[in-house]
Amino acid sequence: MTAAYFVTGTDTEVGKTTIAAGLLHAARLAGLSTAAAKPVASGCEFTAEGLRNSDALALLGECTLPLRYEQVNPMAFEPAIAPHLAAREAGVELTVAALAEPVRRVLALHAQFSLVEGAGGWRVPLAGDEALSDLAIALSLPVILVVGVRLGCINHALLSAEAIERDGLRLAGWVANIVDPATSRLQENLATLEQCLEAPCLGRVPHLATASPAEVARYLDLSALRLMPFRA
Repeated sequence: MTAAYFVTGTDTEVGKTTIAAGLLHAARLAGLSTAAAKPVASGCEFTAEGLRNSDALALLGECTLPLRYEQVNPMAFEPAIAPHLAAREAGVELTVAALAEPVRRVLALHAQFSLVEGAGGWRVPLAGDEALSDLAIALSLPVILVVGVRLGCINHALLSAEAIERDGLRLAGWVANIVDPATSRLQENLATLEQCLEAPCLGRVPHLATASPAEVARYLDLSALRLMPFRA
């Protein structure tokens, strides 16, 4: 049996990759094989090997399966702008079908714990009237929500959870990533999130000076995640 999840965030810059890499590291410590995909990434840098994205590289570094970069991040764009705009400028049609095929190939490798990381929040647009949320729907993956804890996070978290449920997917768990440690009434905000979100909290990650996957994994609890089987 293998388990796979789609990782989304309450917004951009809430630490999705930081948490995803930490989850993969925690799975590795638990003795599970791991794989990951970041199907589309903007803000990539030109290298001798081609365009490379730091988030995708971080995920690749926590994969125990021998994946190539292009398997993890099949669509890479240089401008650090919304993916659908970067794709349009590159003359690429960014569709769910184009993203789903390479992701399914990664999932078909049957790692015991796989993550598919989105871009930005739940409703990031793709080509036409499609959104990145449609990719999660097409893959039928349960969702892990990264809540960037700062002013306004409760509203963002609840709206995201409602949208996920309305789209017919299960919120399998969420992680409180404290991006603003100066958030007023921090503990009260965290308590409200735990009260209002029905899914289990997989951890509270403090603001870390060095948010390495190993350090983040210390604050995560995979036992709170009811592993959802996936069949490629």
